[in-house]
Amino acid sequence: MSGVPADDVYTVLDVGGTTLRVGTYDPATGALSAVRRMPVDGMHRHPGTPVAALQRRVVDQIVREAGAHTGGRAPRALGVAFAGPITAAGLVLAAPTVWGLRGDPLPLGELLTERTGTPVVVVNDLTAAAWRYAAGEPGDFCLLTVSSGIGNKVFRGGEVLVDPDGHGGELGHWVCDPSPDAPLCDCGARGHLGAVASGRGVLAATRRAALADAAAFRGSRLAALSEGRVERIDNRAVAEAVRAGDPFTTEVLRGTLVPLAQAITGVFTSIGICRYILMGGFALAVGEPYRRLLVAELVRLGCFGLAPGDVDAMVSLGVADDDHGLIGVGRLLAERAPVPSSQGAS
Repeated sequence: MSGVPADDVYTVLDVGGTTLRVGTYDPATGALSAVRRMPVDGMHRHPGTPVAALQRRVVDQIVREAGAHTGGRAPRALGVAFAGPITAAGLVLAAPTVWGLRGDPLPLGELLTERTGTPVVVVNDLTAAAWRYAAGEPGDFCLLTVSSGIGNKVFRGGEVLVDPDGHGGELGHWVCDPSPDAPLCDCGARGHLGAVASGRGVLAATRRAALADAAAFRGSRLAALSEGRVERIDNRAVAEAVRAGDPFTTEVLRGTLVPLAQAITGVFTSIGICRYILMGGFALAVGEPYRRLLVAELVRLGCFGLAPGDVDAMVSLGVADDDHGLIGVGRLLAERAPVPSSQGAS
């Protein structure tokens, strides 16, 4: 606990599709410390397990890890950033990357308050991340994450723009490919942006391209990184190949960015957000080449009223760490000074 009394700090957790992170946030200094990471006890560890059982496993894990983090002492409050749409009452409506199919809504805020006896705030993970950037970003912005899935949140007028019932900020579930054989999303539907342009979507597209054009694949940097075997291609190799300027892999990535750029132009033309911050494990692993490719596609499509230089200036990379949700939910807790009852925001 870095020598800070437990009742002066928050315990913060970030529950993603594959990794759970827990740490200590000091609202007096804004410092994050004692961060631990572990696999989420969800569908990727227990494939085929019913949704209700996975929900119980994840709740048990959050309670267990929060208690272990504080050594049994009660923090001032518990903040949880969670991957999925969440209502203002802390009700998780769905969690495609955590337990797959929709299942019944999970009253996570209520359950955690009952089991920990501590004030709890549960928010969508990107809502939390937006609060991290709100402290340093002038004006309004849209945060976009490209990792195992795709999500977004718009921060405008000092708040994240989300309906009280949790609607909004789910560009990853926009249907960009209506064909019957479109890629399958984690939520069970087809053709969603997250299935096409996420890290998983790019990986699947790259493997398909390698099988379809074996000669081009064999001559690529990607082949050297994957021992020439399609099944050995992973996101790390894809990112490294793009960073090295490999034409084969770069062209595959460029194709997946078309629907993402279309989604961004939709946000821009509808509500006039002129600042887009890219985060997420895959986008940040590729880094500046990812940003440049996305900008080029936005320029090709055209952002009404903006010159190419304006488009380039409106897209930036986020901080290259995985602490967005932890820091953000800590800042949100500090901003809202929670009271001893289950609270939430999506």
